Amino acid sequence: MKAHVATRLGAAAALAAAAMAGCDTNEWFPYDDDRPSSTGAWSTGDFGGTGVGGGEGGSGPFLDEQPVHVSPVPPPPISGGTLLVTADKQRVVAADPDRDSVSIINLDTLEVEATLALEPGDEPGRVTEGAAGTAHVALRRGGAVVTIDLATKEAHRRPVCAAPRGVAYDAAAELLHVACAGGELVTLSSDLEAPPVRELRLDRDLRDVVVEGDSLLVSRFRSPELLVVSKDGTVAERLKPPMYVQPKLDRTFEPAVAWRTVPLPAGGVAMVHQRGLVDPIDIGDSPQGSYSGFDCSTVVLQTAVTIMRPLSGGASEPPAAGVGGLSFGLLPVDMAISPDGFRAAVLMAGSREVVETPLDVIEQTDVLDDCFATRDQRSIPVPGEPIAVGYDEAGNLLVQLREPPTVLRFGAVSGQHMATFLLPGESRLDSGHALFHGNADGLMMISCASCHPEGQDDGRTWAFKPIGSRRTQSLAGGVLDTAPLHWDGDMTDLDAIMSDVFEQRMGGPRQSAERVAAFASWLDTIRPVPVSEPADRGAVQRGEALFNDATVACASCHSGETLTNHQTVDVGTGKAFQVPSLRGLAARAPYMHDGCASTLHERFGLCGGGDKHGVTSTLTPAQIDDLVAYLETL
Repeated sequence: MKAHVATRLGAAAALAAAAMAGCDTNEWFPYDDDRPSSTGAWSTGDFGGTGVGGGEGGSGPFLDEQPVHVSPVPPPPISGGTLLVTADKQRVVAADPDRDSVSIINLDTLEVEATLALEPGDEPGRVTEGAAGTAHVALRRGGAVVTIDLATKEAHRRPVCAAPRGVAYDAAAELLHVACAGGELVTLSSDLEAPPVRELRLDRDLRDVVVEGDSLLVSRFRSPELLVVSKDGTVAERLKPPMYVQPKLDRTFEPAVAWRTVPLPAGGVAMVHQRGLVDPIDIGDSPQGSYSGFDCSTVVLQTAVTIMRPLSGGASEPPAAGVGGLSFGLLPVDMAISPDGFRAAVLMAGSREVVETPLDVIEQTDVLDDCFATRDQRSIPVPGEPIAVGYDEAGNLLVQLREPPTVLRFGAVSGQHMATFLLPGESRLDSGHALFHGNADGLMMISCASCHPEGQDDGRTWAFKPIGSRRTQSLAGGVLDTAPLHWDGDMTDLDAIMSDVFEQRMGGPRQSAERVAAFASWLDTIRPVPVSEPADRGAVQRGEALFNDATVACASCHSGETLTNHQTVDVGTGKAFQVPSLRGLAARAPYMHDGCASTLHERFGLCGGGDKHGVTSTLTPAQIDDLVAYLETL
């Protein structure tokens, strides 16, 4: 399969015609096996705004009547960071989590050399380069890492943990490090048949891993933090992006979801993350746009990039963390550093654009005083549904699309589209998936995925007027079957959510009944994070017995397949709240409706409601340990 640069006019005309006809502009790409091996190219200057290719998002403040699509194989939520440009800049390795495959592109011949099929449901994620001529891919739901020989295209699979996330190769030690969502940090040798060299148990929610000298820099996802792991396996430092007070407006934001952490050429890392408003948000009578805001001075979520350089890197004192805000762009799922080390490209999957910014701008200032890019920053709209970004040797941008399966190349200076590499695979176009991640053709400054990253939750507790503090709930594991919805049980069903939350609080356009049905269908496919193997099986068995003991009474409310009775109950916290499902509980800290318990052990402390919330006051500390061990396996 080959891809080459064609005339811009043909593709631009195709996109324009599709947009004028009211069609989803993704559909100008053919999807059958006989599709052409090359496509037209388009310019980012051919269309205004960020809505290019965004026909799935909505059609304005009125009823959305765009065509509705339901993928026969539901695509997973966007995770980002699935693109590798090899060190010699000759190849691109693109992991495709939607189709469970990995494609290898030759940048010299402009050919897609091969596509390797993985097992259904593997969901390949992060990719890193290994020893000469190899690449390692984390299989997010396959519980393994696959090592690919880029010359022979042979692949070898190694089990590693339940939920592999970040991967990094230490060339000096010839070791591969894998960070797992369950908290495991696993080290593998170059011997593909050998058992792991080491397995550490760190904090849960690990995300990316970066090799820096003898240390490993490991990020966490929902609670954005950088763990500096020494050679002996101890955590020597913990770094977090700082709190941010918005100038002139005196609004305070705290760091939130850390989508991507990448190494910097001179040492340290750049972390692209969200930050959420700490101040109360008025939702009385569902004022329009209370969740979204109307511009960068009223949004409740912002995008930021924080530069962090640990002391272990040789600094004599902690450097001031560089924090650059981006006053535009939504859902920053990936980031790449240019070959010259001067620029960062942040992929905004929600607004379908790449924001390029000089790194020195991030280190020196925060640019959220206005709603526009600085003169040195630029936004490049991307057609289709982007999930990952990288740079080639000449500093041209490479953008991977999940739909249609494609890699695009944009000029380093012009930002104009230069080449298209079509990847094989059936369409995974899905209106529910698009509605969850998108911003309704630029009408919204927030998406569902902003607070529910990867279909889970952001780990934040929000302050709402007049109801008080509420922790974001996970959407995984069939949330619609737990109706009524929200902690207060005030939303009877998804229709209520769409009307009161999506339209009113988020400021989105009204959706057709058909699109809401597609949204519901896709939401029900979101799965909890795979559960790690417990350290003590005996403790789990003892904890299960306690959980089901009628005198302890946990199972009196948390029963059935979803481990909830769907009731609204006062468990001693002063008000009746919905009984949440316990599926995927280990990955959902903090706990309780107001996030008062940072760990499951704290749930059985002062803020847990006492014996109205399970009769646990008579349990010994060892029994509480056993009960927690069981809860972490659900």
